[in-house]
Amino acid sequence: MAILLIILLVLVVAVIAVALYGVGVYNGLVTLRNRFKNAFAQIDVQLKRRYDLIPNLVEVAKGYLKHESETLEAVVAARGAAVSAGQKAAADPSDPAAMKALSGAESQLAGAMSRLMVVVESYPNLKANETMMQLSEEMTSTENKVSFARQAYNDSVMQYNTTREQFPAVIFAGALGFQAAELFEITNVAERDAPKVKFS
Repeated sequence: MAILLIILLVLVVAVIAVALYGVGVYNGLVTLRNRFKNAFAQIDVQLKRRYDLIPNLVEVAKGYLKHESETLEAVVAARGAAVSAGQKAAADPSDPAAMKALSGAESQLAGAMSRLMVVVESYPNLKANETMMQLSEEMTSTENKVSFARQAYNDSVMQYNTTREQFPAVIFAGALGFQAAELFEITNVAERDAPKVKFS
């Protein structure tokens, strides 16, 4: 009878220890998930700022680039796609499909902006326009902030993914609904650099 009681007590203690460990893993994963969601919110702020600057840039360029409407339309279309993808990713940064769609849309936007900047370079009056120069400075600053925010997000995602994949957390992570998060990467190697928007 005493041995049975000791065995029962050991089992109860073991179950309580496993439950407490599970709670600790759960709380740790929640903290890390919230951290990368917050990091994405910082990206979202900067992306919205950039999306707001692009129409102004296009409007200023329209007056000078009458024969380049295709380039301007490509920028506007790429911006629209990026805004839409950004809204979906902001709704749930832990959705890998939404993050991949945002990465793809951002790659397209970077390509369109790069083509616009190449065209702008061949118009000296546009390059010298004071509004265009001010917008270019704001865009450059915003691009730098997007890069830093993306790096912070990717660092947070890497920490979250590493933690959820380590043993024994991996046992609890899947059962508790903690799926792998997607990094925010520019997939096209040619478009990894932010568009250069310097006018001098």
